Amino acid sequence: MSMLNTVKGFCVVVVAMALWSCSTQIEDYKGEQPALKLEEFFNGDLVAYGMVQDYSGKVIQRFKADLQGTWNGNNGVLDEQFYYADGTTQERIWRITKTGENTYEGRADDVADVAVGTTAGNVLNWSYTLIIQRDGEPFEVQLDDWLYLVDEDNMINRTKMYKFGIEVGEITLYIGKK
Repeated sequence: MSMLNTVKGFCVVVVAMALWSCSTQIEDYKGEQPALKLEEFFNGDLVAYGMVQDYSGKVIQRFKADLQGTWNGNNGVLDEQFYYADGTTQERIWRITKTGENTYEGRADDVADVAVGTTAGNVLNWSYTLIIQRDGEPFEVQLDDWLYLVDEDNMINRTKMYKFGIEVGEITLYIGKK
């Protein structure tokens, strides 16, 4: 029995290492152009269109958002006004700080703690915990948020949502400068 457990344990480690080695890393985009600088792209008026999907891939929400970004040195504010297909609205105001050449931190009222982001080439990867309302109660989900700069005026954003390490949904949106 001990040998069987050792073999099972080894197999789990091998599979985990194989999956980890195949996953996308921010460094994979290092040479991609144009280079993404949040303080340039998220400066001025932008518009976004997106959808939220549940764990099965079913679209459970569609939205439009008007975004207004302003920067003062390394500090930025991104004011997002969401308009959902079901008629509800939401505001999120991000306070973003450039902490290094390719690193950023972001804070918003519905973000637990701080969002930590790194850029490489034309991509930003944010990691943070978002507090959403579910049946009138706060519900925390962890986000793995990837923003891909297509060109100077257009971006695609894909986000995977997790609860207890299990994927529970995905957000996809387009962001463009007005």
